[in-house]
Amino acid sequence: MGIIKEFKEFAVKGNMMDMAIGIIIGAAFSSIVKSLVADIAMPLFGLATDGVSLSDKSYELRAAEKAADGTIINEALILKYGQFLNTTIDFFIIAICVFIVIKLINKLKRKGEDPSEKSTPTPKDIQLLTEIRDALTQPNEQR
Repeated sequence: MGIIKEFKEFAVKGNMMDMAIGIIIGAAFSSIVKSLVADIAMPLFGLATDGVSLSDKSYELRAAEKAADGTIINEALILKYGQFLNTTIDFFIIAICVFIVIKLINKLKRKGEDPSEKSTPTPKDIQLLTEIRDALTQPNEQR
């Protein structure tokens, strides 16, 4: 029974739950970014390149060798540079999206940790100690 108890403690720890939530949000974010790339960015890119689809671009390094009866002896050797360019563009769009999300999260964190925000009142004893400290640091003439 010790293993089950240890697993329960591990599963209900905050880090495990945070990780699970992160994975779920990451999967949802992934589908949003895929849609952004496939449905918005690539059609705009196709418009800019006169409807040329990058994923279809390739260069045949070696033609397929066929026997006299039409069966293929050696497959064609094709360099699919268009698919590589397509994947590279996907990567940059995803990187930009992740950068924007992280930038927004950091901005929200900084707002939450803003020391100038006085949302919680300072306790009375700390206020008094601060006043005493300020009074002691003033020059003797003003006292």
